[in-house]
Amino acid sequence: MSRKTGKQYSAAFDQIERKPYALEEAVPLVQKIKFAKFDETVELHMRLGVDPKHADQMVRGTVVLPNGLGKSKTVLVIASGDKIREAQEAGADFVGGEEMVTKIQKENWTAYDAVIATPDMMRSVGKLGKVLGPRGLMPNPKTGTVTADVAQAVKEVKAGKVEFRVDKTGVIHVPVGKISFDQVKLVENANSLLSAVIKAKPAAAKGKYVRSVTICSTMGPGVSLDTTPYNAKAV
Repeated sequence: MSRKTGKQYSAAFDQIERKPYALEEAVPLVQKIKFAKFDETVELHMRLGVDPKHADQMVRGTVVLPNGLGKSKTVLVIASGDKIREAQEAGADFVGGEEMVTKIQKENWTAYDAVIATPDMMRSVGKLGKVLGPRGLMPNPKTGTVTADVAQAVKEVKAGKVEFRVDKTGVIHVPVGKISFDQVKLVENANSLLSAVIKAKPAAAKGKYVRSVTICSTMGPGVSLDTTPYNAKAV
């Protein structure tokens, strides 16, 4: 971090009171204290009271943000037969079958933000775990990215569908929009994500489910949210 950026970060940090904020207060504050010259992404970070080492405490799912992410995702569809045409008509950026699998294997090609595959192609797509897995791009039935309804899947991703998954430390990191968004739209997106994570609470999770929630822009400091309403809903 440069000296200038360090000073700007400190100045932004000093404007945050040491208290938990309501989401409706936190969003305008994050927008007010921004200092980067580009249109930053606004992110939510949630620490959950789960132990992801246990399969029955894994928290994972998807949600379509009502106001999108401010950037249309680049989508690759790996399919066969009529599903190729359906994917193209739905607006997929790259569509193909075995030749796409070969391209990824040979070229380590990852010029896309999401991968959707039809069930019949998963035997081939399964070979791509080393390339797609670490980047969070591996198609999965649980997130709706392994499906026969490729047109619907493409539309959802393009509309602002995001995936959330707890990491090994029990934290979820998800983008909810751009700093330039209208405050109401950012609040709506964040609320949609929070509701989806609460709905995904595993039955095996004990005690306080939402331990902490922080909202921030890409370069800015985090603003802590009051978790009381989210734990009330999670009970």
